Amino acid sequence: MKTCSEMQAQWSLQQWLEYLESIHHRPIDMGLERVRVVAENLQLLAPDATVFTVGGTNGKGSTVRYLEQICLAAGLSVATYTSPHMLRYTERVRFNGAELPESEHVSAFCAIEEGRKETSLTYFEFGTLAAIWLCQQHSPQVIILEVGLGGRFDAVNIIDADVSVVTSVGIDHIEFLGSDREQIGFEKAGIYRPHKPAVCGDPAPPLKLVRYAEEINAPLFCVGKEFSASASKADSQTKECFDFQGPNSLWQNLPMPTLPFANALTALAALQLSNLNINSEHAAKGLQTAQLEGRFETVSTKPTVIFDVGHNPHAAQYLAQSLQTKFTGKRIVAVCGMLKDKEHSATLAPLLTVIDHWYLASLHGARGVSADVLRDALPAEVVAECFSDPIAAFTKAKAEVDADDVIVCFGSFLTVAALHENRMHKQHSD
Repeated sequence: MKTCSEMQAQWSLQQWLEYLESIHHRPIDMGLERVRVVAENLQLLAPDATVFTVGGTNGKGSTVRYLEQICLAAGLSVATYTSPHMLRYTERVRFNGAELPESEHVSAFCAIEEGRKETSLTYFEFGTLAAIWLCQQHSPQVIILEVGLGGRFDAVNIIDADVSVVTSVGIDHIEFLGSDREQIGFEKAGIYRPHKPAVCGDPAPPLKLVRYAEEINAPLFCVGKEFSASASKADSQTKECFDFQGPNSLWQNLPMPTLPFANALTALAALQLSNLNINSEHAAKGLQTAQLEGRFETVSTKPTVIFDVGHNPHAAQYLAQSLQTKFTGKRIVAVCGMLKDKEHSATLAPLLTVIDHWYLASLHGARGVSADVLRDALPAEVVAECFSDPIAAFTKAKAEVDADDVIVCFGSFLTVAALHENRMHKQHSD
């Protein structure tokens, strides 16, 4: 039987993470059999809480944050699991909005190491089980789980959610999920459960997603049909408030949130369909407090610097629209670094008419792609330069822009994380 040795119990969190990277033969290994076995050994499959599972191509992080903040505004205790992290692994698990100390993650890893016996787990599977174990240790009233990849075979999907949410369906991870929206939609819909509310925030849900919900008798609630929003009549001039026509009730005069509006509607619908005692006052407070690093995040002004973790065509379209709306007439330059398994040309294309100058950065590691590859993904006439890493690219961009210009940094969590870390290091040095 596999046990957590005395030496492992003394490991730092970083030592554990290095160990997790070494114990499975591939980084992604689709299927739930191995994960379920370990979860059964540790009695993790039936948490005593209201569970939301959130999947989708884009919008998962902001939807999770809306759910979390509104539940906290209602006075509920909330445990949340998200991935990937930006700067610290401890970002992945929060209890009542706060990260847990590294020591608790170490305890969770020890528990999974003992519970897995001889079962091999990937880095993500091990971390997901540890997160579920951690969530249950705190006995929350609400657990919110973010799907990592896909849905049907994602490790998160071992837990039966009370309400399941698919935020959007776009083209991403085609080597695992399929090359078209129909097949990807079917994979995302795998988190839906029989006779439990299924929410879809995509305005054009794939037919396979809709049919899957019908086949398992999961009542499906779609944006634009079962729930929607309209301008608040009490605030028709400033448009700073909206009314939410939910699946169960009308919530009026809600404040416009900072994070993407479409995902707020999806979260509100999921909350109305839950068994939780949530009202419009809770919703209003939670919408106002929901913030998230790396989602169209303004980190400085003069020049304006925007960090955005968008890394696929759907996210790039939203980013382009946001830039055009907020910075009309401004000169906008881009710092971009991407991973090799992304659709480079299709992701960069929506921004071609928005970006005046490209500073392309190489990302290192097994999944990173060189700046030269990104240069080849852009039309020949586009003005672009190549750099060894995101920090070098950003440094050059900032040296060449004026105070009224905009620098948008995007393409990968790794790109934004590197720039965030460099920025924090400079602040501490000053």
